[in-house]
Amino acid sequence: MIRAVEKQAVERWKNHCVEIKTLTAVMYPNETPAQKQSRINRLLGNYAEFASYYFPHYATSQCGKFHIAAANKVLKTRNMKAVFMWARGHAKSTHFNIIIPLWLKAQKKRELNVMVLVGKSQDSAVTLLSDLQAELKSNQRYIDDFGHQVKTGSWEDGEFVTADNCAFFARGRGQSPRGLRFRDKRPDYISIDDLDDDELVQNEARVHKLTDWVREALFGALDGGRGRFIMVGNLISKNSVLANIAKTDTVFLSKTNALTMKGEPTWKEKWSKQELDDMAAFMGYRAFQKEMMNNPITEGAVFKQDWIKWKRINPLNKYDQLICYCDPSFKSSSKNDYKAIKLWGKIGTELHHIEAFVRQTTVSEMVRWMYDLNERMPTNAICNYYIEANFLQDILLDEFTREGNLRGYQLPIRPDKRKKPDKFQRVEAISPLWERGVVFYNLEKQNDPDMLAGLDQLLAFEKGSRAHDDAPDADEGAIYILQKHTRAAKFQPVFGNRKTPKNAW
Repeated sequence: MIRAVEKQAVERWKNHCVEIKTLTAVMYPNETPAQKQSRINRLLGNYAEFASYYFPHYATSQCGKFHIAAANKVLKTRNMKAVFMWARGHAKSTHFNIIIPLWLKAQKKRELNVMVLVGKSQDSAVTLLSDLQAELKSNQRYIDDFGHQVKTGSWEDGEFVTADNCAFFARGRGQSPRGLRFRDKRPDYISIDDLDDDELVQNEARVHKLTDWVREALFGALDGGRGRFIMVGNLISKNSVLANIAKTDTVFLSKTNALTMKGEPTWKEKWSKQELDDMAAFMGYRAFQKEMMNNPITEGAVFKQDWIKWKRINPLNKYDQLICYCDPSFKSSSKNDYKAIKLWGKIGTELHHIEAFVRQTTVSEMVRWMYDLNERMPTNAICNYYIEANFLQDILLDEFTREGNLRGYQLPIRPDKRKKPDKFQRVEAISPLWERGVVFYNLEKQNDPDMLAGLDQLLAFEKGSRAHDDAPDADEGAIYILQKHTRAAKFQPVFGNRKTPKNAW
């Protein structure tokens, strides 16, 4: 696989090798053989220390817990299919394409023999391979502890072999991996790096075709599925190869967002809370969710991202009214069934979205959450609970009754008996409230997965869309009741004699 590489690229690689050599000077030149072996054994048994010692030019921040957990998972699982869905800037490529493979290669019982690096193009794959070969050629600490590494081949040609007969190959997406082997060994470590891009995910047919290529031709390059088959990237779209592989049965998924559920940095060794807050402010909510939180939001034609506003909510007893609306959303397929519960409050002219439950789950869990919400309510706050009348069937009544019997009281849930018009018309009709800026979301729930799932559905809402719309439907139900009750409360009837018009006829 001969390819012409620009002279500038080769020159950059040579300079990179010089830099690696300078930064990895041997630290313990005078240690005895026994001391050296003891140190090596310690490093091989501790991934974080291994990364820090051999790769100081990459490990400028200490490993996070998720790095260590991932490396140990890969080491212990010789036959694995895994997706590591990590936020941008969290060292996916560095760990899975360089440090983890060289850690596996250095184990007493070698855990890597033939590695394939897969990029979104042949050029990107070869670039990934060049970084790996640079380490094997110039990393003085690794060479001093594990011996001379370079033998034949070059990243320029997309493949090379080390002195201890490990083979490394590069392939671009869609290229044939058939027949890849070195001597009698087939690939036992395949790393698929950032296969998706913004252009690809716009084309569902291309995504489907490439997903098939990953599952068939690329996975088939392993010896009957034996080996480590790893895909890394951040979730830039629900319509992506990464998303498709991640939801495949038997695939292990590691998902790491920039912020934890509590809003703290996941990789606190590198990022501060202020840095991530500044990043979110600059990028905007939608871009930050896509790149840093593995939560790509597809903006629809009805609701706009710019209309989503966050603020701290009031004490619940200060609201003019609180409505909790439940949309059980029974459909023909339980697999696609989202259940949505939305708690909304009205104070003055503002509508506050306080709490959400948006999940593909059982009726029992939905009912339990609703009871839990009721028990979290302050005693001086009154909330009215509603559910669409059509859904108050025996199965739901039984669940509410059963849960109520366990708790010693029955939730006072009311049916929404109105005859509802078309869902799109109903939800579209409330969109001006967002556009006028009277709708606010609970700031403390900015990283809550249920709140985000509801926002995802709201922003994807448009006529003819196949996206889930159970959350917007529940929003509309709650807001309709809030507005209706407010209109009724403000109407003051006036009694008196009716004046006769002068020009009566």
